[in-house]
Amino acid sequence: SVSLTCPLPGVPKAVFAAAEGREKFETRVTVLENGLRVASQNKFGQFCTVGLLINSGSRHEAKYFSGISHFLEKLAFSSTAQFGSKDEILLTLEKHGGICDCQASRDTIMYAVSADAKGLDTVVNLLADVTLQPRLSDEEVELTRTAIRFELEDLNMRPDPEPLLTEMIHAAAYRDNTVGLNRFCPVENTDKIDREVLHSYLRNYYTPDRMVLAGVGIEHEQLVECAKKYLLGVEPVWGSAQTKDVDRSVAQYTGGIVKVEKDMSDVSLGPTPIPELTHIMIGLESCSFLEEDFIPFAVLNMMMGGGGSFSAGGPGKGMFTRLYLNVLNRHHWMYNATSYHHSYEDTGLLCIHASADPKQVREMVEIITREFILMAGAVGEVELERAKTQLKSMLMMNLESRPVIFEDVGRQVLATNTRKLPHELCALISQVKSTDIKRVVTKMLHKKPAVAALGDLTDLPTYEHIQAALSSKDGRLPRMYRLFR
Repeated sequence: SVSLTCPLPGVPKAVFAAAEGREKFETRVTVLENGLRVASQNKFGQFCTVGLLINSGSRHEAKYFSGISHFLEKLAFSSTAQFGSKDEILLTLEKHGGICDCQASRDTIMYAVSADAKGLDTVVNLLADVTLQPRLSDEEVELTRTAIRFELEDLNMRPDPEPLLTEMIHAAAYRDNTVGLNRFCPVENTDKIDREVLHSYLRNYYTPDRMVLAGVGIEHEQLVECAKKYLLGVEPVWGSAQTKDVDRSVAQYTGGIVKVEKDMSDVSLGPTPIPELTHIMIGLESCSFLEEDFIPFAVLNMMMGGGGSFSAGGPGKGMFTRLYLNVLNRHHWMYNATSYHHSYEDTGLLCIHASADPKQVREMVEIITREFILMAGAVGEVELERAKTQLKSMLMMNLESRPVIFEDVGRQVLATNTRKLPHELCALISQVKSTDIKRVVTKMLHKKPAVAALGDLTDLPTYEHIQAALSSKDGRLPRMYRLFR
């Protein structure tokens, strides 16, 4: 018998993962001859996450039918020049324990695969084929049309209106330009988008200089070799003609209101009815994620926090945030009050979503506008430190996940050609002072508001009254409106 304190005889000595200097944490970036950027991040483990991120999204569809990115997201990982069907792709990945996914947002489309690191060559070959050699057959396009129509119907029937409100607030804030363009394909465009339209779009936006091949959990040199093998000098299926319709517009914040009158009295999915609610979202322009003020805005968003009135948990769930303390704890009739911060390469939007009974809409608007104005007031030291600690904690917890690290690496390199590491971001968060919060809020409050309203809007104040309330000292609606509404 061998003592538990002694190694077993004949067993190789264990080698443990260790951090051996700063270079082990740094994101390495190589630019190929065709402009494609290859970025990688060390991470110990058997599996890796590799994907292509492309500077392409709904914001680039001004010269095309709206909804192309939505189509491309649904068509991803379908048949290609090498693979006859989606099933063949999934079977190929299965041999390496792999899964795949594609997500399209307003400014980026991302094709990603998580698999055993030993299958890297197969994974990069597959990604190159999926992005540059898709067949886009008539049958696949028709199935995608059906799937999109179903998704749009589902979107309008869901009891949770947040995706719909997010579209509406962007449309109000950036009317008919860039990030204000609809992320979902409008019903009337589903029959207009075909292979020819898709190829025309892909020819302009799926170019190597707009792409990043990012990988987490693999050796950088190995990823670069695979990129050269499968992504260098490859002729896309749509040809390599000169790009001519690339939209380089900068986001123009307009402010405004988008209203949708809708019967919300019967949105319950089960036998217990959900109360009829009216949903309001009010937003103001913040800043780009490339600006220094992005960090103070992120801290401010964490400080506002909020959630639903039936959220369970304690301080760890944000019960000390302002929207819990000042709104949900004091106004029992409010069902939801949540802060959101959307940030892009050239603009940003800080907004608050609130829900209540249709008869309480006026009071709800006053409460939310007051919270915006109070942002510019005094910020307690304890409150600020708690928000900064929560933000750092959330950042570090999220970056425990390999796919999240992959997305962070890809998005940062796509936007800036480099990557700020977590400890650098934590240092920037620690430096935020109460004066920084007051400064960014004061700048934000000088802008016109963006308003999205969904449900029974009988008692909704006019846009001018909401704008006047945000310009007042206490966030209250004009007296004439309150007396004679």
